Amino acid sequence: MKKRWVWLALFSAVIIGMFSFAPKDDYFPIARNLEIFAGLYKEVNAYYVDEINPNEVIKKGIDAMLKNLDPYTVYIPEDLIEDYRTMATGEYGGIGATTGVIEGEHVVYMIYEGYPASEAGLRIGDKIIEVDDIPVTGLSHDELGKLLKGQYDTEVSVKVTRYGVENPIDLSLTRKNIKIESVTYQGMLTENIGIIKLSEFTNNSSKAVEDAAKALKKEGATKLVLDLRDNPGGLLHESVNICNLFIPKEAVVVDTKGKIRDLNKTYNTLNNPWDTEIPLVVLVSSNSASASEIVAGVIQDYDRGVVVGQKSFGKGLVQATRPLSYNSQLKVTTAKYYTPSGRCIQALDYTHRNSDGSVGKVPDSLKTTYYTTNKRKVFDGGGVDPDIVIDIPLTPSIVSVLSREGLLFSYANKYAAEHPAIADARSFNLTEEEYNDFKSWVAEHSLEYANKTEGVMDRLIASAKKENYYSDIKSALYALKSSISDQKANDLTIFEEPIKKRLKEEIVSRYYFEKGIIESTFNEDADVLTAIEVLNDTDRYNEILGK
Repeated sequence: MKKRWVWLALFSAVIIGMFSFAPKDDYFPIARNLEIFAGLYKEVNAYYVDEINPNEVIKKGIDAMLKNLDPYTVYIPEDLIEDYRTMATGEYGGIGATTGVIEGEHVVYMIYEGYPASEAGLRIGDKIIEVDDIPVTGLSHDELGKLLKGQYDTEVSVKVTRYGVENPIDLSLTRKNIKIESVTYQGMLTENIGIIKLSEFTNNSSKAVEDAAKALKKEGATKLVLDLRDNPGGLLHESVNICNLFIPKEAVVVDTKGKIRDLNKTYNTLNNPWDTEIPLVVLVSSNSASASEIVAGVIQDYDRGVVVGQKSFGKGLVQATRPLSYNSQLKVTTAKYYTPSGRCIQALDYTHRNSDGSVGKVPDSLKTTYYTTNKRKVFDGGGVDPDIVIDIPLTPSIVSVLSREGLLFSYANKYAAEHPAIADARSFNLTEEEYNDFKSWVAEHSLEYANKTEGVMDRLIASAKKENYYSDIKSALYALKSSISDQKANDLTIFEEPIKKRLKEEIVSRYYFEKGIIESTFNEDADVLTAIEVLNDTDRYNEILGK
């Protein structure tokens, strides 16, 4: 115990020393509160009824402190550094597969082509039961991941069960350097329109986008779609380099401004562009954030292309990593970023919290109007507003339930075991006979769920009881509830199209992996179809951009 207290005292002294650069007015409260913290820990450690794990207690304290700032300022302890490095680089040592948990079993969700998992014959849907003779039942997802990952060129054995195969299958794999591709798809939508899907901004993402664009141009692409939907962002300099592919050299891309003025910086394009004339559409969604919003905002500010989709997430904050002792790090928000028109698209104001600790969105009355190169109006404080907004239809409850319960996933395993091959991803469709087989299969699984309308009815009944209207309208309420229940029994028929769409994606993934999933959606994807339409209509394209 004495050693632990000596360690904490030394820790406090080091931290106080680190803050010696703070402004004079800040030094005393910092030193005072650190001293209080150290004393508090000493007393709790000495007198608390049970033993205390110092790493766990301090980590929770740090996390609680940082949570009060914003969700992006986080402490990264030494044991999580490797995961953070994987996020930044897209590289790790492993087998090239992702897993998840369905009904307590570890299941292979996706296989990356060309890596050990696919080469060894591991399949989507396989249930992992052992890794290096260690049973994995009861292990967490992270614990399984640590068993599968490791140094390059090391051996790992995996035992799996597979639908339609009676006995477990033993596989031997050699771990390799897995590079998660940031460009998850490139291909031709039509004879002259190419599409590039960028999933994240990691090292060399801009090079990957450039290579994909050049390859598509050789295939005949004279127009381009850059798909940034659901892209959470990543490295700032990669977003600058991607913008540089489409806008001239020495153009302003983004300004970062924070408390420390010496760290404020303007990022300009440094290289000659790849193509400043090719017609361009950028796709965004509500989950497109950070670096994705920089690219979409810059393309919009310079009227370089048309933005299509849904209002983006609204993360206008920049993070930097700072080294800490014992190989840990701090990822801290250091600045806000501003697009060339001058707008910051940050949607939430973390500096002014509500009385309950929640964070409100920037109200419309406080948003400022800015102007693009061609004098089109754009606004700050709420993400990037698309030039063409596409409404996303509400996902029926039955689709969400089938997905959450793993029934779509499990049926796709059954289908793949019974069908050695299918048509290409873009033309594959389930026949009516096959969909009826799926409905019969679901019926065997006694699916029970409450849809959103039933939830509303339950709240209405509860409210009627509370306000003493229940006895008068009881029969009407229950007649309506019964009608809703009867309708729900036909959900598999009523919502056949959205169910078939999701089921088709699951089945296609068993044969063509992630690229197949993307291709299978093209004929029904409203964002993609709108992009094709506007790129094929030169007058409309130019009108939107104010030309």
